[in-house]
Amino acid sequence: MSLFNGLNISASGLTANRLRMDVVSSNIANANTTRAELVNGEWVPYRRKSVQLSQSGISPFQQQLQSAMSKGNSQVSGVTVSKIEEDQTPFVQTYDPTNADADENGYVQSPNVDPIKEMVDLMSATRSYEANVTAMNASKSMFMKALEIGK
Repeated sequence: MSLFNGLNISASGLTANRLRMDVVSSNIANANTTRAELVNGEWVPYRRKSVQLSQSGISPFQQQLQSAMSKGNSQVSGVTVSKIEEDQTPFVQTYDPTNADADENGYVQSPNVDPIKEMVDLMSATRSYEANVTAMNASKSMFMKALEIGK
């Protein structure tokens, strides 16, 4: 078991949460983008994206148990981004016949981005990021105290 396992796990959490914050920022920035991509000759609004996280390097429970019993090396290595997926909820339709993007009935399709939901996701990612920073600082403090013992 590596002495720096805790730091590696926290570093992977920092990286994953930074990506979550980047995706949320992109969603907020494109909340009013009605022409994001051209599909079959028609412009389609921006689709909200979300980040899916998963554990990385985790062996099955029985292997973990046997490893712990035999004082073996555990394969825990943190968190990783498994995928970034588009939210398939329908676009928001608003009536605005003067808009250049309005259809023949006067409706405009807007992105499926809810700014309140995005802010909640951003706060969650920020808190997770802060928790990983706190864990890294605690590990660093323990390493420093261990070095002082040897004096």
